Amino acid sequence: MKLRAPLGEPAYWAEWVAFGDESIDLGWQTASKPFGDPSYGPQYLFELAQDHWHQMLRRYSAGLPVSSLAHYFPGLLEAWERSQALGGEQWNEQQRYTRNAWRVNYDHYIVCFWIVGLALALEIPDDQWQRLVRLVGNEGEDNLLDRVMAIRSPQRRIGNELLYPRPYERLQAAIDAPPDQQAGLLLEFVDHWYTEVGSGARSGKYPQAAAFKHPYWYRYGDENFAGGAYFGRWCVEAVAVVKAFGLDDRLCLGHQHYPQALLHEASPLPPPPVAQPEKRSFWQKLLGR
Repeated sequence: MKLRAPLGEPAYWAEWVAFGDESIDLGWQTASKPFGDPSYGPQYLFELAQDHWHQMLRRYSAGLPVSSLAHYFPGLLEAWERSQALGGEQWNEQQRYTRNAWRVNYDHYIVCFWIVGLALALEIPDDQWQRLVRLVGNEGEDNLLDRVMAIRSPQRRIGNELLYPRPYERLQAAIDAPPDQQAGLLLEFVDHWYTEVGSGARSGKYPQAAAFKHPYWYRYGDENFAGGAYFGRWCVEAVAVVKAFGLDDRLCLGHQHYPQALLHEASPLPPPPVAQPEKRSFWQKLLGR
């Protein structure tokens, strides 16, 4: 097992991968019983869904087979569906909106992008994909993520605006660029992703529903590393776009934030671009320049 994350020793990942599976098992045991406080049920179940996508990324970081990640999708979907069903009973309309609307909940936008990216990369079955589309919702809200989802759901309505220009206008530019420019623009997005995603909420024109400094996971690794909070810092959004639109990702291979094995684990990596010799004029050749 070769670690993929730049932080953490093998013992760290072995401990916290095992702990993650144990936490999910315990979570389902708790969720199988009536909640003492019904109002807490929706949040508990959503956090159980969160445990599943954290574990997928944790296992990726630990160097475990990418094929093992799809095992967590059914539980993720079930916990999220149950959270939404109970939330329909416990939350008012405004609470449901602020928890789920991309335009006022930047954290949720990123989470949806990650899960969609994982779903595309892992090629989850159609029934799971349709359940995911219903859970993600927000059809017609964002030009970028709607376009990514429309690759597998062609009937999806595409939004007219990019909700969070920073950092995602770089990724949008890579999609829209001529093919010979896409690889460089994709690398530019990945290079700037971690820095810019931290303050991306401020780039949107809609006020956030809650006070916001940075994505909830952003400081994991700097804070509570010993407690297992860190699961890697992976730009799954780039993988989503590469999978959806067939972008050339060779310049991103080896980047500390690019989870390339999601796409390239089972097949040889594409060769690096070959530098073309500079063409010289007749006079340059004659003069030895």
